[in-house]
Amino acid sequence: MQTTEEESPIADIRHSPQRKAAIVSGKGTDYAGDVYIVPISNFDLNKTIFSTVEGALPRMVMEAKIAKEVRWNDDVQARIDADYERVGQRVDLPSLDAALISFMEKECDFSMEHADGSFLEHLYFCYEYSFHHFPSYSPKVMFLHSILGTATNTFAMKAVQIPDLAVFLDDFELLHISAFPSIFRLIGTWRLLEELTANLSRLDRLSSISFFRVIDNEPMRMKAEDLWIHLNYQLMHYVDFLPTANWSFHASDPLLQSFRALSVFLDRAEKRMAKVDCMFPQAGHFFSRPQKETLSFGGHVSSVIPAFLKRRLSEKALRRFSAKINHDLSYQLHFD
Repeated sequence: MQTTEEESPIADIRHSPQRKAAIVSGKGTDYAGDVYIVPISNFDLNKTIFSTVEGALPRMVMEAKIAKEVRWNDDVQARIDADYERVGQRVDLPSLDAALISFMEKECDFSMEHADGSFLEHLYFCYEYSFHHFPSYSPKVMFLHSILGTATNTFAMKAVQIPDLAVFLDDFELLHISAFPSIFRLIGTWRLLEELTANLSRLDRLSSISFFRVIDNEPMRMKAEDLWIHLNYQLMHYVDFLPTANWSFHASDPLLQSFRALSVFLDRAEKRMAKVDCMFPQAGHFFSRPQKETLSFGGHVSSVIPAFLKRRLSEKALRRFSAKINHDLSYQLHFD
């Protein structure tokens, strides 16, 4: 019997207030003062996509980042819920192919938790956000962006299953889904954005970029016009990694640094297409404290690590992850 969307795990997905607000507004918001944040006790990092993170300090910092319970001000949550319901009444979200959902449920492994809830909740948020705020291009890319690998070497399916996945996709969708894990790593290791920024004056002459697919190290090539589209997909993806509150305190977070760098580049290159609004704060004073947020021991340790060092450690971790699976992180920009 074929699985319908209503019978699948998707039917049980309930967005957090932060995700609902982002879908409604098309922006990331710092909810300092509107939430109270406390550490989650007995949190098991090994049940998440970050289980493969190595080293006592990196694991402590990662757990401090994601092992948080967010308690919302009742009035703020009620307003967000009402706004989200109005959007749902105004625009119907298209149903996903039931056969695709069945393939994901029966042939893939999405059992690992994400930074906030289940992996499917993360994917469905990205799909819904993309549908509303990047309407010119397929939101299915965002629903399947991690199916061929995450930044921490967890894989929902095997490379030999790519032809089975391709049945549900057009050429555009397959290209961007195949490229997503690779471009995410290239952004996180910084050289790509730095090189693109250094070539702002001749980006009109960029014809393509070549790189290697994460899951099997197969070479890929993407035309420049697809690269600009793809970087907008990546920008939307970062929205789900933004801290719920106290951005100035958490400004050193490597994902927040990467998100800011990508956002700034797309504006400078005049390539921003998706609606992803954001007010970036200045980093807080060294002795500042987050508002209504209780830090774990790891959170206190993380707060004294300088931004440049966190960026360097994150970059090294990505390179180690790629090295472990013989993934080549090199790439080449091709100019006419």
